[in-house]
Amino acid sequence: MFENFETKSVRTSGATIHAVVGGSGPPLLLLHGSPQTHVMWHKLAPRLAEQFTVVAADLRGYGDSSKPPGGARHENYAKREMALDQVELMRQLGFSQFQLVGHDRGGRVAHRLALDHPDVVSRLAVLDIAPTATMYAKTDRRFATAYFHWFFLIQPFDLPERLIGADPDYYFGRGFRRAAPGVFTDEAVAEYTRCMRDPAAIHATCEDYRASAGIDLEHDAADADRRIECPLLALWSARGIIGELFGPVEAWRDKARDVRGQPIDCGHFLAEEAPDETLAALLGFLAA
Repeated sequence: MFENFETKSVRTSGATIHAVVGGSGPPLLLLHGSPQTHVMWHKLAPRLAEQFTVVAADLRGYGDSSKPPGGARHENYAKREMALDQVELMRQLGFSQFQLVGHDRGGRVAHRLALDHPDVVSRLAVLDIAPTATMYAKTDRRFATAYFHWFFLIQPFDLPERLIGADPDYYFGRGFRRAAPGVFTDEAVAEYTRCMRDPAAIHATCEDYRASAGIDLEHDAADADRRIECPLLALWSARGIIGELFGPVEAWRDKARDVRGQPIDCGHFLAEEAPDETLAALLGFLAA
């Protein structure tokens, strides 16, 4: 799926990060969502590599990156720590500044990365998310029903781990099976399920969400008056609830100084459901 990309394994101060690197031109870091890996970019990365040096990385706890213990307060899966991994990855690859695209969980890591390392990120695109604190603060029945997993995965160890571990293919495969036929290639789904069958990955996923409902909110509250300095593009699903419930452009204008955005006519998995439209929107922003 990543022909002409080179596989890298880079040790950071807190984890070992797996990534693929390909193309030439300005550096561009792609961060995936859950329950996926860097493979979610397989329809876009080769085309982006025609103009950029593309780095598609597995977040700590996901894919073939390492899965450190969460810590007493889930601090090792704070978005601050997960963002630092990616800064150190890019630095070791020779990139002190780069453009950044994050989907889902990767978008939340990207948000924190742009706040903590403003001199590193020149442009930021976030796919199908509103800011984490905003989404928790505005939670209602519709959001809790659609995003039930947010509230399931944050339950104390080992309730979600035990229940998911009984049949991980069913649990993680629900979203893939419910998407339109042909959205996900067999190769991509096989890779996602291979990785998510690992009990350490199941636990790491729960720790990621537990951190979002705890230490990440503390960090967000401490930085409530700070703004992302670089230009930000928000893309979201026209068929989902992010646009309807949270008003992504307006929500991100509370967090960043220069925001633009648009819906994409697809479901949550923009890069796989609507690769052409997503690519066009990204190129119009990244190449500007």
